[in-house]
Amino acid sequence: MRTQGLHPDPVRAACEPRRRWGFGLTPRAIGLLLVGFLWLLPGFWQGNLSYLMVVWDGLVLAAAVLDGMRLPKERELTAQRAWRNAPALDSETEIELTIENRSGRAVDCRVVDDLPPALTATAETLRVRSIPRVAATVGYSIQPMERGDCEAGWLYVRYRSRLGLVERWAMAPLAQRVRVYPALRQGEEQQIFLARSRQLEMQLRRAQQRGLGRDFESLREYREGDDLRDVCWTATARRGVPIARQYQTERSQAVWIVVDCGRLMRARVAAASGANAAQGVAVRRHSKLDLACTTAVALAQLALYSGDRVGLLAYGQGVQQRVLPGRGAAHQRQMIEALALARAEASEADHLRATAALNRWQPRRGLILWMTDVAETAMRPEVIEGAMQLMRRHLLLFVAMAQPEVRQMADREPRNAEEMFESAAAQQMAGRRELLLARLHEQGALTMDAHPATLTARVLNQYLSVKERAMV
Repeated sequence: MRTQGLHPDPVRAACEPRRRWGFGLTPRAIGLLLVGFLWLLPGFWQGNLSYLMVVWDGLVLAAAVLDGMRLPKERELTAQRAWRNAPALDSETEIELTIENRSGRAVDCRVVDDLPPALTATAETLRVRSIPRVAATVGYSIQPMERGDCEAGWLYVRYRSRLGLVERWAMAPLAQRVRVYPALRQGEEQQIFLARSRQLEMQLRRAQQRGLGRDFESLREYREGDDLRDVCWTATARRGVPIARQYQTERSQAVWIVVDCGRLMRARVAAASGANAAQGVAVRRHSKLDLACTTAVALAQLALYSGDRVGLLAYGQGVQQRVLPGRGAAHQRQMIEALALARAEASEADHLRATAALNRWQPRRGLILWMTDVAETAMRPEVIEGAMQLMRRHLLLFVAMAQPEVRQMADREPRNAEEMFESAAAQQMAGRRELLLARLHEQGALTMDAHPATLTARVLNQYLSVKERAMV
């Protein structure tokens, strides 16, 4: 997915003194001062030689003072932070730091970029040599940890001359707000889905399935058995004979992506298969909401490419984000921005309120992709009641995000009494989950109990299957 326009704007500012006395001796200067104590050794036998220590240390301090006076003032250094690509989960974000030196003396700089834990776990110290009147650039990469807005801090700079006896401490006010987006799918896998979508579109154009759907195709004379609602009265008046409209399968439907932001979506799961973990590949754990947002971005891109109008509803106790169905690159950008701001809530989501609002916003039949989870309660969960309401008018693809640890616990062979009770409880939870999804399927919904590692691929394949079979 193209990320042009999503990355933060570059920020630039002149450096400021870090403290009132923003300088200090370097380890090299301190080492030279300690060397002066060596003159105390011959001073045990000849006392006059002890004064050489004072002379030596005086010369070192004088050289340090002259070195510090020749260092550029903080205002003569200008710093800039530029983002090469958009910050997103599961992808490396490249950052370039630039130091411009307007003085007449080259300096060696050590810079530390103050980024929040949502962007990087540890701060890295970078080294760069700044030549007068020439911009010096150093780059590094980060892997964002959380979606949403966060605040990037100041840039801290320590610089010294080649003599290296004194260093100055400066900081540049590069504070800015940075938005971390869901994982933006790229590469060959996404191209495969786009190619298949293009192929389905060509097949539908050749087939021109007349009589199905509600897209106008042509006019013809009225025949016995035609629906009176399809009669075109204006054409009938012009021609003097009954004329009926002929329809074809819609090539553009409304697709709503509904994302649950309740407490069940706060659970963290590994976004990789067990095979990768067994091979020693580092597996990052994301919340179910993060994975749902990643899938929503991929489906939105595919549906918009296929010509459908795509809408978004992210809800918790109330509606967090709403994007009415639309098309185009600007609409896709709006959906990505909204998904980046979706936040998991600590309370149970109000599913019935969300379904009632969705039925108001989408009165005509459409495809509803609902990514949620099923609560473990003795009664029928509220989310199932909401799904029943949507199925009366729309085609529902109900995606329940599985908890791999529960399935593994249910399948393992117990070795003691404690594991036996854990396995029995896991089997009961899994069985109840399967029963609820089976009942939804019997009512006409498309259901999916998806493993996090295969969630996106399965959802995209199901969407293409719906398009191929003209189910909406």
